[in-house]
Amino acid sequence: MIDDRVDFPADGERLRVMRVIARMNVGGPAMQVAALARGLDAARFDHRIHCGFVGPDEADYVDLCAPEIEVRRVPGLGRSVRPSDDGRALLRLVSAMRAFRPHIVHTHTAKAGALGRTAAVLARVPVRVHTFHGHLLHGYFPPAKTRMVVQAERALARVTDHIVAVGGRVRDDLLAAGIGTPGKYSVVPPGTDLPPLPEREAARRSLGLPADGPVVAYVGRVTRIKRPDRFVEVVRAVAREEPAARFVLCGDGDLVPEVRSAARELGGALRLLGWRADVETVYAAADAVLLTSDNEGMPVSLIEAGLAGLPAVATKVGGVPEVVRDGETGLLAATRAGELAAATLRLLRDEPLRLRLGHAARIRTTERFGAARLVSDIRHLYASIAVERGWWRPSAVGDLVAKD
Repeated sequence: MIDDRVDFPADGERLRVMRVIARMNVGGPAMQVAALARGLDAARFDHRIHCGFVGPDEADYVDLCAPEIEVRRVPGLGRSVRPSDDGRALLRLVSAMRAFRPHIVHTHTAKAGALGRTAAVLARVPVRVHTFHGHLLHGYFPPAKTRMVVQAERALARVTDHIVAVGGRVRDDLLAAGIGTPGKYSVVPPGTDLPPLPEREAARRSLGLPADGPVVAYVGRVTRIKRPDRFVEVVRAVAREEPAARFVLCGDGDLVPEVRSAARELGGALRLLGWRADVETVYAAADAVLLTSDNEGMPVSLIEAGLAGLPAVATKVGGVPEVVRDGETGLLAATRAGELAAATLRLLRDEPLRLRLGHAARIRTTERFGAARLVSDIRHLYASIAVERGWWRPSAVGDLVAKD
């Protein structure tokens, strides 16, 4: 049993945080977890990451982009839902929690949120926090299964002390579904950094792209919710009007074979790059980015594009309007290929507009979505919990404010 009444002085024992995520596949949740692992002060936080293994059609973010980050692998905690594997993963998490005795268990992604919070209850961890990087309420499952997901999340919210949503729209959707109460929620937008961009000419040369002509990039998973079929429709429509336009897709997923087949039909208009550790090279080579999803939380690919000074054309879904301001940092459209194609053509044909939107995107994204801001927000959340529980003295929060 963990004693949650022990008084840890401000300069005493570190706050133990156990982070649980289903898998560290390339994507927003893994990037956020990595940023926190790098940014949380080791003098104040004893921070451990427990995760499962990526699937055969996924790239591992740790291997590809963050080999310096230590993770503890939990068999059965990955994407697939199998009762026997899930049960074993639950027992392993309970055992790990009893050994580590965390003050806080912080879970990410749906399956890890279910197993991690259940394990935390069984291990009597004092505080349970869960981050919704998006939600499964729209576009993922048939209605009957969605109702089951909602019921499960409502039950889990009752045993969760703090719920973090990556955007206001995500929070509002969850509250409308009866998941948690307003007082439990904090909105903490994603945060990330992007390495320096190479020169445009060098980037295009390394990707095998023409030095001249417009290039549009897609960066992300190639799965149903992202609508790669709609992306291909946009490529076809734009290529008919602008034969010199080139599209590059940086990512992987279960629908890659369908996109690869379409790319063969499109000739040189579309190139598949797979996952790349140097995603900044893709942004450096591009004039704009395209996102065609049916649903999104707060897409990190659009944040990265903004950091790179690129305007976006994106579907107006989920938290996208919180990242891209229509007409200011990019162009938003309905979930129709024709509308997305028209917006893409508008950007490619209007260089002053494209440059103006890209410049505004860089300024706004750097201010609102940097990794330092993410780390600061989560650090303050943990510190407020520690003070509320009596583990840290109130002066500890003042120390963190001064540090920021």
